[in-house]
Amino acid sequence: FEAGRNNGFQHSRMLHWAGSLLPRPIMPKPKTWLRLVLVVLALAALAYAAWRFTRPLPPAVELATIARGTVEATVVNTRAGTVKACRRARLAPVAGGQIVKLWVKESDRVKAGQPLLELWNRDLAAQRELATRQLATSEERRREACIMADNARRNAERTQQLAARGFVSPQRGEDDRAEARARQANCDALATDVKRAQAQIRVALAGLERTTLTAPFAGIVAKVTGEVGEFTTPSPPGIPTPPAVDLIDDTCLYVSAPMDEVDAPRLKPGQPARITFDALPGQVFPGHVRRIAPYVTEVEKQARTVDVEVDFDTPPKQILLVGYSADAEIVTERRDNVLRVPTQAIRQDGTVLVLGRDDRLETRSLKTGLANWAFTEVTGGLNAGERVLLSFDREDVQAGTQVTPNPPKDTKAAKP
Repeated sequence: FEAGRNNGFQHSRMLHWAGSLLPRPIMPKPKTWLRLVLVVLALAALAYAAWRFTRPLPPAVELATIARGTVEATVVNTRAGTVKACRRARLAPVAGGQIVKLWVKESDRVKAGQPLLELWNRDLAAQRELATRQLATSEERRREACIMADNARRNAERTQQLAARGFVSPQRGEDDRAEARARQANCDALATDVKRAQAQIRVALAGLERTTLTAPFAGIVAKVTGEVGEFTTPSPPGIPTPPAVDLIDDTCLYVSAPMDEVDAPRLKPGQPARITFDALPGQVFPGHVRRIAPYVTEVEKQARTVDVEVDFDTPPKQILLVGYSADAEIVTERRDNVLRVPTQAIRQDGTVLVLGRDDRLETRSLKTGLANWAFTEVTGGLNAGERVLLSFDREDVQAGTQVTPNPPKDTKAAKP
C-alpha cells in the first residue's frame, strides 16, 4: 500500500510536470480587445482612403442647361467692313496752276462755301476789271442813246400835231417819226451791248472761280496735298492723282460690309443689324440695312461678295474715325421664347450628349429649327432644365462615361 501510494504520488507529479510543458491559453484583458478593434478600423480606413484617392476620377466637363430664350438667324460679313462717311469729297481745282493762298490745314473744320485754296489768277482778275469797265461804258452809252430816243419821240409827236394843223409839211412829220424810231433802235442796241458786257463779267468771274477751291459742304479737312508756291493739277482721265483737299463730313457715318453672294437673297433694306468695331471691343451699336448693292463684286482669288450698307439707329457718342474696320451682323429672322441649345453642343450627326443618371452621358437625337453660330432652336428631343455637354475635344468622354460637372464653367442656355 505504501509502495502504491508512492507510485501514485510520483505519477501525479509526472503528470503535473508534463502539463507544465504544454502552452497555456492567454486570456486577453478587456482593454486589449478594444485596442485590436481600433487598429483594425484604422487599417480599414487607411485602405479605403488609399483606394479612393488613387482610383481614376470621372473627367470634369462643361455643361449647358437647356432653357428658353431668343434665337436669331443672322448673316455676317465675309471680310472686314469699313466705316465710311455719307459725304466725302476729294477736291481739286478745275484748272491747274500755282497755289498762292492756302486757307486751311489738316483737321480744320470748315463751313459750306468756305474757300480752301486759291491759284494764281491775276490775268483773270484783270479781265474781270476790264469787263467791269466795259459794262460801265456800255451803260452810259445806252443811257445817252435812250435819252436821245425819248427826245426824238416827243419831237415827232409835236411835229405830227403841227402837221395836222398845217403849220409844217407832212413830210417833216414823217422825217421826225423816222428819226424817233432810229433813236429807239439805237437805245435797244446799246441795251444789248450792256447785256454782252455783263456776260463778259460773268465769264471772268467763272474763270476766277475755277482758280478758287471752296468747300461743297461742312466737314473736316482730312488731308491737304500741296503747299503755297507748288503747282496742282486736276486728275487726267485714267491717271489718278492725289486730291488737293480731302474733305469728310463726319457727322453722318455708315458701315459698308461685304456679304457672301449666297446670303444676298435673304437680305432686305430695313432689316435690323448689330455693328461692332475692333477699336471698341465689347460695344455693340444697333443699326439697320439701308442699301444693298445691285451687283456682285468679283475680286481675284476671293469669294464673290455683295456690298451692304448699314446705318446707325442713333449716332454713336463715341468718336468714330472714317476707315475703322467694322463687322455687321444682320438679323434676317427672329424667334422669341423658344427652347434653345448652344450650337457648339450639337455634334456633326445632329445628336447631343445629355447628363443622365449617376452623372453618366447619354446620346440624344434632336429636332432643330432656326439656328445661328451661338444658339439653335430645339423643337424636339430635349426638355428645359436638362444639361448637355459643350465640348467634345476629349477622347475619354463618350456616351456612357461617368463625368463630373464643372460648376464654375457651367453655361446656361438662357443667357443672351
